Amino acid sequence: MHLTRFRINTARTGARRLLSSPQSLHAAVMSAFPALLPTTPEQPAAGSGPRVLWRLDHNARAEVFLYVVSPDRPDFTHLVEQAGWPALAADPATPGWETRPYTPLLDRLDKGSTWAFRLTANPVHSVRNKDGAPTKRTAHINPVHQMGWLLKQQERAGFRILEKPDAARLLPSATTHRGHPHHGDRYELAVRDQRGLSFAKSPDSRGSKRTVVTLVTATFDGRLEVTDSQLLRHTLTHGLGKAKAYGCGLMTLAPLAPAPAR
Repeated sequence: MHLTRFRINTARTGARRLLSSPQSLHAAVMSAFPALLPTTPEQPAAGSGPRVLWRLDHNARAEVFLYVVSPDRPDFTHLVEQAGWPALAADPATPGWETRPYTPLLDRLDKGSTWAFRLTANPVHSVRNKDGAPTKRTAHINPVHQMGWLLKQQERAGFRILEKPDAARLLPSATTHRGHPHHGDRYELAVRDQRGLSFAKSPDSRGSKRTVVTLVTATFDGRLEVTDSQLLRHTLTHGLGKAKAYGCGLMTLAPLAPAPAR
């Protein structure tokens, strides 16, 4: 497994085109792996093994990073030409992206260890508008409900989001929001960014009409404890939630800084 980071040159026309369409960016990411057959977001590569996952981190207007987790080492030469700094990449020592082995980190996921994490996901739930009607997948748009969605995923994903000490909470434990538990201050968890995406989906080979895809994404920052190493490794290499082809589902971990000495 490999983890790759690519900084996008947001001033370039090609970069703006890719950033405006998750489907175009999906195609560009998948093109970095010559051994993979061409796929579409609706027809991902077959097999139950680890898949290619990607995520955009919008740290600032001119600082956007593309992260990719993949079974194979990628070649992002085409992305450098479209959305990077080709002149700087002329030096073989600085090709325009960084790729590191991911397996050493996966091997360190011992039960009980704690980590900082970031995840961009598509928090959704199924609703039924009236009795007898089929359920419809609907996005959570409120940060409280988005946090609630992630808290429901944690057990089967192999981790537990850490709770704040009572003294560090600003809201009482029994706080509610419209009759639902309020998670905003209980956990080491925050919604850093949420976006509503709308883009045209390319017609398929059968000549179907172009349709518009809309989805809501939320980026979570927090701290977690490993409860099941095998399940968490599966989460990190297979993704969490829906819309993985559109830049959702990739969770990355970082070691927690040691507590300051007293």
